[in-house]
Amino acid sequence: MGDVLALVEARLRTALGEPDARAAVTFLGTDRIEVLRFTDAADTGLVRYATLGMSAAPMADPTSALADPLKGPRAELVLSVRTGRADTDKVLRPLAVLAASPQVEGVVVAAGASLDVGEPLWPGAPFTSVLVAGSGGLVEDLELDDPLDPVRFLPLLPMTQNEAAWKRVHGAAALEEKWLNSGTDLRDPLRKSVPLDR
Repeated sequence: MGDVLALVEARLRTALGEPDARAAVTFLGTDRIEVLRFTDAADTGLVRYATLGMSAAPMADPTSALADPLKGPRAELVLSVRTGRADTDKVLRPLAVLAASPQVEGVVVAAGASLDVGEPLWPGAPFTSVLVAGSGGLVEDLELDDPLDPVRFLPLLPMTQNEAAWKRVHGAAALEEKWLNSGTDLRDPLRKSVPLDR
């Protein structure tokens, strides 16, 4: 499936430019996951991190007895944060952990899901978890030849513990609406929790 990853990297480069750093992480019993860092060429003060390797194999439904080696959803993860406010480059390992979760835990990562690494995403971060947003915005879905499903590039929105707990009760759409109504800067690596009292 190296050809799939070559196409995925080409799509990332088309959308985000040339990566200025990359790191590879391998977990026992899993394929290698790379994390690429893209510094915005337009100098908007953003840095983006994208995984490369999660889409090499389709994500299998944990309830199915046999995993299909070809069919099934494929995805990579993209995180955008403002530069200069925190040591966000330390997010590389947590991102690789999240990208390996389909292989390790048999989960299907899709829009609306919560993913938790159990530790701050970077030093001093008020977030240990992320909300997976819908694809098709920053990086367009990558169509693959039949019978392969397209690769979706899923944005990650960091959540505070309070936001993650609130989302479990009220759902992803309600949390996203709270953020929108509060004018929350979801790219601020040190932002506070949105007010959650109804």
